[in-house]
Amino acid sequence: MNVREMQDEIMRLKKENDFCILVHAYQSHDIVEVADYVGDSYGLSLKAKEAPQKNILMCGVRFMAQVVKSLSPDKNVYLSNSMAGCPMAEQLTREDVLRFKEKYPDHAVCAYINTTSELKTVCDVIVTSSSAVEILKKYPAKKILFIPDCNLGRWVQEQLPEKEFEFYSGGCPTHTRVTAADVEKAKKEHPGAELLVHPECRWEVVKEADYVGSTTGIMAYAKKSDKKDFIIGTEQAIVQHLQFECPDKNFYLLSEELVCKNMKATTLVDVYNCLTGKIREEIVMSDELINDSLKPIEKMVELGG
Repeated sequence: MNVREMQDEIMRLKKENDFCILVHAYQSHDIVEVADYVGDSYGLSLKAKEAPQKNILMCGVRFMAQVVKSLSPDKNVYLSNSMAGCPMAEQLTREDVLRFKEKYPDHAVCAYINTTSELKTVCDVIVTSSSAVEILKKYPAKKILFIPDCNLGRWVQEQLPEKEFEFYSGGCPTHTRVTAADVEKAKKEHPGAELLVHPECRWEVVKEADYVGSTTGIMAYAKKSDKKDFIIGTEQAIVQHLQFECPDKNFYLLSEELVCKNMKATTLVDVYNCLTGKIREEIVMSDELINDSLKPIEKMVELGG
């Protein structure tokens, strides 16, 4: 089969087998084209909850599939490729967090949603990149232990000077590879282009940006803007998607290092194999793990996230 034939077969199989396909925006465009929903991790989990289908296929990484399962425990949730993990989500364990809580007993533990379900069970509140500032501004605790991404945490800290932060020195390996030198080079090559970056980037990169926001925020900004030229400081797939959606505009990748090998582990063939049942990993979580990992997510929702 060629790409188009496989896509057509996937579209047929998902209807036949009652599947909803969730695709994170960092996936390649051939996978995006067979999706029921495309977006960021939390947004996709909400779509899964609303979807009428009984079976959910997450084309992303493992922690995303876990969030989907937590919010939709009555559905069958599958991960498109068993090798698709997230280095940032796996940087800290539940035990590590418990040790941090002993060190900072007067701090509330705020975890980025890019963490395992096991880790979430010992956190006070979860945030996304788009909701972090709003949630922590409303959160009653003055002292915050922000994990695991110190880059996102410091970006939040800049906007909430009334709060006191402690950080774990973790982060996204893909975004942290980008440097100020990359920014200088890109701006020199594309004078006049606006720089749009993800807050997982280093502060030296973030402070030079015209816009800082989540993946979906970056895409929305570029599509609505009257500008024609943009330097994109997040995973390379976003450049590809924007080129398709806005062919009258120009998009340039900030650095060739902005490639997430974990997202790229999933291929169109993986999606096909999952739908045929040839290779399929179901996400299985105990009721206790689901309930305990949901508590900090529910706190985020309560505060408006």
